[in-house]
Amino acid sequence: MSGISIFMYHQVGRFAPMRDHRANYCDVDRFRAQLRYLKLIGASVLSMSDALAALQGRRPLPPRAVVLSFDDGCENFHEYALPVLEEFGYPAIAYVIAGMTGGKAEWLAAAGHPTPPLMDWSRLREIAARGVEIGSHAYRHVRLAGLDAATLAHEVTDSKRRIEDELGQAVTHFCYPYGSHDLATMEAAAAAGYQSAVTCQRGAATSAFDPLALPRKGISYGDNALGFAWKLHTKDRPKGRALHRGA
Repeated sequence: MSGISIFMYHQVGRFAPMRDHRANYCDVDRFRAQLRYLKLIGASVLSMSDALAALQGRRPLPPRAVVLSFDDGCENFHEYALPVLEEFGYPAIAYVIAGMTGGKAEWLAAAGHPTPPLMDWSRLREIAARGVEIGSHAYRHVRLAGLDAATLAHEVTDSKRRIEDELGQAVTHFCYPYGSHDLATMEAAAAAGYQSAVTCQRGAATSAFDPLALPRKGISYGDNALGFAWKLHTKDRPKGRALHRGA
């Protein structure tokens, strides 16, 4: 395995068996088994900030490097994922939607999903105090590629400011909703002051990637420990063309 495997989770908890849209869910028992596997092989689970430093050559890249990232900021992160992370002593980053905190994941209704509650500001302050990095997942949960400049600036810049104002700490990491990004969104993220941004492009992150378009490896409902190991060790080759500012 080369580079850093940035794993992408959404909801963690206990869910009825499903056939569709499995990428939005991870069973908590399977989540625990996945972290147990990381512990077994001696993986280096990094914060997003430490991973970025390694990709940029500011610190050594440890063997079997992994980042655990969680999109959307659902309340079940606090209920199910955080206790397991603390059980293993692993860091994580939660990407939250600045304009929807304390509400519901309403965008899921269009696909016939339940709309789980999202963590409110009080909860986000709590998990930040417990060591979870907080990143921005835009102001709303909308596709950013192709937006006009003013709307894009609101989604990217105002979300950063809102989270920083509420939590009293710098927000330097961004996650594109739906993975939707183009060169304009990357430039907007750079102008806002983000140091990294993650996409839904599959593969391991290496120094060859623009730090504002890092790939990830998605975890879904059907991934047992074997499937997780396969993604960790073999799904390193990116699919699709990576974007670079200035390209």
